[in-house]
Amino acid sequence: MKTSHRMLASAVAVLATAALASCGSGSEPAADGTVTLSFMTGSDQSTVDTSKALADAFMKADPTIKIDMEHQPGGSEGDNVVKTRLSTGEMTDVFWYNSGSLLQALNPAQTLVDLTGDPVLAQVQPDYLPVVSHDGKAYGVPATTMGGGGILYNRKVYERLGLEVPRTWADFMANNDTIKAAGVTPVISTFKDTWTSQIFVLADYHNVQAAVPGFAADYTAGKAKFATTPAATGGFQHLADVHAKGHLNKGFGSATLDQGLKMLVEGEGAHYAMLSQLLPPLLETYPQTATDVGYFGIPGDDPAAGGATVWEPAALYIARTTEHLDAAKKFLAFVASPAGTEAVTAAVQPSGPYRIKGSKLPEDAIQVAKDLQAYIDRGATTPALEFLSPIKGPSLEQITVAVGSGLTQPAEGAAQYDKDVEKQARQLGLAGW
Repeated sequence: MKTSHRMLASAVAVLATAALASCGSGSEPAADGTVTLSFMTGSDQSTVDTSKALADAFMKADPTIKIDMEHQPGGSEGDNVVKTRLSTGEMTDVFWYNSGSLLQALNPAQTLVDLTGDPVLAQVQPDYLPVVSHDGKAYGVPATTMGGGGILYNRKVYERLGLEVPRTWADFMANNDTIKAAGVTPVISTFKDTWTSQIFVLADYHNVQAAVPGFAADYTAGKAKFATTPAATGGFQHLADVHAKGHLNKGFGSATLDQGLKMLVEGEGAHYAMLSQLLPPLLETYPQTATDVGYFGIPGDDPAAGGATVWEPAALYIARTTEHLDAAKKFLAFVASPAGTEAVTAAVQPSGPYRIKGSKLPEDAIQVAKDLQAYIDRGATTPALEFLSPIKGPSLEQITVAVGSGLTQPAEGAAQYDKDVEKQARQLGLAGW
C-alpha cells in the first residue's frame, strides 16, 4: 500500500539522504566483461538491509554482474520518483515497488518487462502472482516476506494473566477488561502517526470477505459500500469499541508509532493493532521482541471463520528501458529462489513466510512469523483489500483517527470513507462510479 514504505521508515526513523543518480550503465559490458545493473530500492532500514543482502549474495554467485544501488525517499515522495522516472524513461534497470493495487498506476504494460511464463517466475508461489499482475500478465517477483495485519500482543502479559488468544471480538473485549483490571493498558493507539489508526479497519478485511465473499469485486464496481455492508463497517466499530470502554493508553492522540512499539515490547500495553513487518528492526534494541510479542488476526463474530489479513510482499520489477535485460532477469531469478531468501534471512529476521517455493522460516524465526505461518498452514488468510481492489481513499487515516477518538460515530465514518473513495475510482475510470 502507499503507506507501507512510510510505515517502516517511521518505525526505524530512517530518511533518504542520497541524491538520486541517473541510470548510468550503458548497453556494452565493461572491459573486464562485467555488466553493471542499476537498482533503486527504498530508504527504510529493513528494505535497505534486505536489498543489500540480495545484491551482495547475487554478486558473489555471479561475479560477471555488478549491482549499483540507490535509495528513493519513503511515502508519496518516493512514489512520485518512481512514476516520474518510468514516464521519462530514466528508471534504473531494476527497482523495488509495492505489489497490489498501486502497481496498476505504473501503467505496467508500457513501462515494465512482462515476465509471464518466464523461468524467472518458476519458483514463485502461484497465488502470489495476481498481486504483481495487470491484465493477466505478471511483472514482478517477491522481494521480501509476507506480513500480517492484526493484533500484536505481549505474550508475557497473557501468560501472567492466564489469557488465551481470543477467537471472537467479544473474547477480545473480555481480555481487555481483565488486562485493564490488572493495571496494564489493554490497547495501544498512536494517533500522532495518523496512518496507524487505519489498521483496525484494514486488517479486519478477512472478516469482511468471510461474511461477504464478493465484496472486493462489488466494491470495485461501485456496487458495495462500507456503510451499507455491516461486515465492512465492523472495523470502524472496533475502533469505537476500544475507545468507548476506556481501553486505550493515556495520551493516545499524541503517541507515536515508536512509543507504541516500545510499550508493547516492554509489556506496558498488551495489544497493538499493527503490521508484523515493523518488528524485525526492533530486535537490536529489544531482543525480547523475538519471543515476547505474538500475533493474531482481528477476531470477528464467528469463531469458525477466524483468520488473518495479510499484506503481500513488495516486489522487484524490471524497467522496460533496461539495456541489460538478461542480467536483470538473472538477478530477479536469484531473488525468487531459496538461495535469495536464505541471503535475506541471514541479514533480516523474517516477519512472515516467504512466497518462494522451497523457502522455509528458520527455526529461530520470531514468534509473529511463526504465528502467521500457522494461519497460512490452515488456509485461513485473506489478502488486504488493497491487493484485491485498486481503490483506497486518501483520507482514511483522518477518518479513523476521528472514529477512534470518539469524535465520529462508526456508521458516519464508514459513510465518509465511501465518499472519500469516489474521486479516486472516477480518476481510475472504473465502471459503476
